[in-house]
Amino acid sequence: QTLVPYTTLFRSKGKYEMAPVNMHETVMEVVKLLERTIDRRIEITQHFRADRATIMGDRTQLQNAILNIALNARDAMLNGGKLTIETENVHLDETYCRVHLGSTPGDYVMLGVSDNGVGMDKEILAHVFEPFFTTKEVGKGTGLGLATVYGIIKQNDGFIYVYSEQGRGTSFKIYIPRIIHEDEFAAKTEDSTIVSGFETILLVEDEDMVRGMT
Repeated sequence: QTLVPYTTLFRSKGKYEMAPVNMHETVMEVVKLLERTIDRRIEITQHFRADRATIMGDRTQLQNAILNIALNARDAMLNGGKLTIETENVHLDETYCRVHLGSTPGDYVMLGVSDNGVGMDKEILAHVFEPFFTTKEVGKGTGLGLATVYGIIKQNDGFIYVYSEQGRGTSFKIYIPRIIHEDEFAAKTEDSTIVSGFETILLVEDEDMVRGMT
C-alpha cells in the first residue's frame, strides 16, 4: 500500500475551542448523522479498541473532519460498500517516527476511517491533501474537503496518513495525542471573550451534511 504524509502547508486559522474530548462519543454522533442520510447500501461498522480515548481538541472541528472523510468514502462507493471506523491506543517510538514524516513520539488515539471503494492511484495520492485538488466533475466538489481535514488535524496537534490502492479501497489514519490523566487538563480557548453584535457570517460549503453540522 502507499503511504502519503503531509504534502501541503494548508492550515485552518479559525477559532478553536480546545477541551478534553472523548473520541468515541465524537465518532458516535457523526455515525448517527450518517446513518440517517448516507446511502442505505453502505454498511457502517465501528470498532472501538481504545480503552482510553480522550484527547485535547475541538469537538466540532473533529466531527467535521470525520464527516468529510466519510463523505469522500461515500463518493468512492457508488454501488454501496462498507465504511469502517475504528479507534486504538498507540504508542509511537522514535524508530517509527524516523520513517513516518510528520509524526513525533508519544501516546496517541488512532482514528481510522476505511472504505472498500474504488481506491486511488499514486498520482492522486500525491495531491490528496492539496487545496482545490479534486477528481470530481465540475460543480460536484471544491477540492477543499480533505485540505480542511488536514488543517483540522494539524490544528489539533495531530497528523494524518492515507493508504490506498485502486480497486481495493482507501484508509485514513489520524493520530491525535492522548490525554493520560484527564484531570490535569482544564478546558481552554484561544479567546474567552464573547463579542455580541449584528454581523453576518457567510458559510460556503457544497455538502449539505457538512453545511448543516457547521
